[in-house]
Amino acid sequence: MTDSAAPTRLDPQTLRADFPILATVNRFGKPLVYLDSAATSLKPRPVIDAVNAYNSEYSSNIHRASTNRGARHGPVRGRPCSVAKLINASDASEIRLRPQRHRGHQPRRQLVGSAQYRAGRSIVLTEMEHHANLVPWQLLVQEKDGDLEFVPITDDGILRLDVYEALLHLHPKLVAFTHVSNMLGTINPVRELAEMAHKAGALVLIDGAQAVPHLPVDVQAIARTSTSSPATRCSAQRVRAPFGLAASCSRRCRRSWPAAT
Repeated sequence: MTDSAAPTRLDPQTLRADFPILATVNRFGKPLVYLDSAATSLKPRPVIDAVNAYNSEYSSNIHRASTNRGARHGPVRGRPCSVAKLINASDASEIRLRPQRHRGHQPRRQLVGSAQYRAGRSIVLTEMEHHANLVPWQLLVQEKDGDLEFVPITDDGILRLDVYEALLHLHPKLVAFTHVSNMLGTINPVRELAEMAHKAGALVLIDGAQAVPHLPVDVQAIARTSTSSPATRCSAQRVRAPFGLAASCSRRCRRSWPAAT
């Protein structure tokens, strides 16, 4: 291998320089070490500068501002294209950005509860779900007298696929599971799980909050063998973006899910 083909080594100090907060010190006078990116990622300088520019230079209503400052929201409106590229969606129209309420699951719960969920139907989750992909469905089955079923995990933190297959025989209305567990770090076989659920006639929701920041996520590959497109959701705060936004991706969002709630 020639020198030109050698991989570029990451310089930790160069990376730290991208994040102003890492230039601060802790209460012991030591350089800050941050280990909580699974909950909230730090923001690099370009993100901080963009937010500051909005607040200090062209804050106004998007779409409705009558001043020329409203026209500067073009980069904001173009964000679905950036999300589509990040997760390899086939088109930016598949992306929906909405306020972050339980990472965007709340609007989904409202739709299934009001329009599609009938009493007695089951919802299948896993035992490794974040509360944001648990509490909304708990509330729904309480309201609609439904059933909430859980796929157990092994002592090694792996999903019991034999139990998952058995639960699909209950013909659940919805199957929701995490791509990467925020507690265990387990990477689930989402393509296989989605294919099995769709064959059982279920809607599929993938919690991609931990996968999108840490893995190359390809939503087209996940849906390639499915008869329907699963919905993948993630939150901005975990991909070094500002608080308050959640993104969802589904090729059939207009049929299966609400465009906005």
